[in-house]
Amino acid sequence: METTTLKLQGMSCASCARNIEDAIRAVEGVQECNVNFGVEQATIAYDSRTTTIAEIQQAVDAAGYSAQPMQEDGLADEDETERQERQAQARALRRKVWIAGVISAVLVIGSIPAMTGLSIPLIPMELHHPLLQLVLTTPVMFWCGASFFINAWKSLKRHTATMDTLVAIGTGAAYSYSVFLTFFAQWFINQGLAPDVYFEVATVIIALLLLGRLLENRAKGQTSEAMRKLIGLQARTARVIRQGREIDLPIAQVVVGDVILVRPGEKIPVDGEIVNGRSTIDEAMVTGESLPVTKQVGDEVIGATLNKTGSFRFRATRVGKDTFLAQIVKLVQQAQGSKAPIQRLADQVTGWFVPAVIAIAIATFIVWYNVMGNVTMALITTVGVLIIACPCALGLATPTSIMVGTGKGAENGILIKDAESLELAHQIQTIVLDKTGTITQGKPTVTDFIPVQAIAHSHELSVLCLAASVEYYSEHPLAEAVVQYAQSRGASLMDVQEFDAVAGSGVQGCVLNQRIQIGTYRWMSELGIDTRPLQQSWDHLESLGKTAIWIAVDGKAEAIVGIADAVKPSSVAAIRSLQQLGLEVVMLTGDNRRTADVIAREVNINRVFAEVRPDQKAVAIATLQRQGNRVAMVGDGINDAPALAQADVGMAIGTGTDVAIAASDITLISGDLQSIVTAIQLSRATIRNIRQNLFFAFVYNIVGIPIAAGILYPLFGWLLSPIIAGAAMALSSVSVVSNALRLRNFQPKTLRGHHHA
Repeated sequence: METTTLKLQGMSCASCARNIEDAIRAVEGVQECNVNFGVEQATIAYDSRTTTIAEIQQAVDAAGYSAQPMQEDGLADEDETERQERQAQARALRRKVWIAGVISAVLVIGSIPAMTGLSIPLIPMELHHPLLQLVLTTPVMFWCGASFFINAWKSLKRHTATMDTLVAIGTGAAYSYSVFLTFFAQWFINQGLAPDVYFEVATVIIALLLLGRLLENRAKGQTSEAMRKLIGLQARTARVIRQGREIDLPIAQVVVGDVILVRPGEKIPVDGEIVNGRSTIDEAMVTGESLPVTKQVGDEVIGATLNKTGSFRFRATRVGKDTFLAQIVKLVQQAQGSKAPIQRLADQVTGWFVPAVIAIAIATFIVWYNVMGNVTMALITTVGVLIIACPCALGLATPTSIMVGTGKGAENGILIKDAESLELAHQIQTIVLDKTGTITQGKPTVTDFIPVQAIAHSHELSVLCLAASVEYYSEHPLAEAVVQYAQSRGASLMDVQEFDAVAGSGVQGCVLNQRIQIGTYRWMSELGIDTRPLQQSWDHLESLGKTAIWIAVDGKAEAIVGIADAVKPSSVAAIRSLQQLGLEVVMLTGDNRRTADVIAREVNINRVFAEVRPDQKAVAIATLQRQGNRVAMVGDGINDAPALAQADVGMAIGTGTDVAIAASDITLISGDLQSIVTAIQLSRATIRNIRQNLFFAFVYNIVGIPIAAGILYPLFGWLLSPIIAGAAMALSSVSVVSNALRLRNFQPKTLRGHHHA
């Protein structure tokens, strides 16, 4: 199975999207196809042994549309030809809107005396002459509105119907009736009918619909603003050092292994690892992290982030489509091209919408003609029904909100894999947090250094120095924590002789002819070292769930080091915010029960799964799901991947492993738990916005079509003008897209409340 994305051209409404979807799904070997009207893309899963992209393109062409493969490099700007073509189409549409608008205004002004029965001196009667109106109307119909008739004809040949079909039938009926009346007016008079022409109706409807399409295209362009921002983040050039010389190269020519110089205030061109120098780097544009991060030799840097203070050199490790930014763009594009489950109803309605409207229009004509015997009235109501019906609003309701929502997520350092994940996130009831690396920092740090009573500060530092010198030779994470702590206190390391690591117990060695032993309480007892002077301190550290390491010098206990995996500064506030959102927060860890309970108390979590082996984590998630909960899992390690996949929504900490990120539905780039709160708030805001759009689109059609059909005429003697119907249709699509654009103002809410222990 392979997946590809095609850029589509020629769609005018949601029914077109449905037609393309059906055409692609009919190709042998295509397993799945989602056509997104909002972004004009088709995402296709197909068997490459059975079919090819060329065959899929042929199926799209046969359906009356065109499709081109998307560029592989997610960061590639659209090429100049495509940009010029898009701008030319926009200019042509604007020109048609102006011409149709001016002619419509002239015809409407000329029709005022006939409509009102008043003679207005400033309006020449010649403007209402049917032949002049015919001459003015024809170019609007068949040049400005040509696309409606061409697309309708294509649909007819495929035995399908779209919004263009409705417009072509509606305006075509008004135009044809008026042409007939222009040349055979006497026949109408003999039949006792008013010889009124409706040329202005046809022109105004086309002008309004073209204006609506122009505004809709402009608004749809704004929905992809977040994507353009992301692509615009990348640097254009890189200062590469080759053969000892600095060369400025376009970013496309940078290769893996190149050493690149970055000066203060410059963007980092590609991903890499610092080999010389240090600096602080603003990563907010990629991770959403507001504070600059200090980087030094050995640290990774991300392309498109901003170097603030120092100058450094780094070796390129990922370039082109492999960079972190390109991966972000690719994920956002995938999400924007996907469909949310909430859209299925709109898709089903769109499938039968146009045929149903045509049937209603025919029924409207028959009923009014039989009841009133008036062909003019029957025609007006029929045209009104055809024009006011709008599948576009239904088709745009979901994808535009998804586009803006996923783009907004990327701005906040939240990568959402697809629309379904975004929708599911708002239904979450229980959120499970892995402890190590998610709630905590993920690496042990020294929290306590407790020497025996009444020793001088200088002796205390000396003991720490001796311990760190021996621990330096150990590869154990706890040893690294001791060394880092000692160096932060200003201790210098010394030479060690006779170093020995005792498995499961500790390490020992000789420093300045002194025997240093560092390890567990059990080992100290086995060595016969008196632990009573520090027994109380050891009990206290153990009760707090910390790891206590003993330091002995020449057989005498000198100090205890307390080591713990510290809680992230943001964890307590983030967990409280999740609880205020009405979520049950659960902690999952492989650590022992006592340590887990200590951390849980610190961050105010009441439910804990402790001593859970990696292979049991997914079972724990399934247990919560069987209790009727919608469960999200947040983790960062390889051992979290099965649980992330099992959860209804898997959220990976972006600072974690690639495996965890691949198994997740949402990636939190910064590693800050506050991002979870933002992700859920964004999901709720997006789904609320989609529901508003769908409500408006459905109500608009449910209310508008009966009114256009003349349901109010028996009560109030009032018929909806086809002109007003055309304006309403144009505005319905624009209003749905405009409502979706309100999501661009989304800001994460800071939740406040009392902390209840």
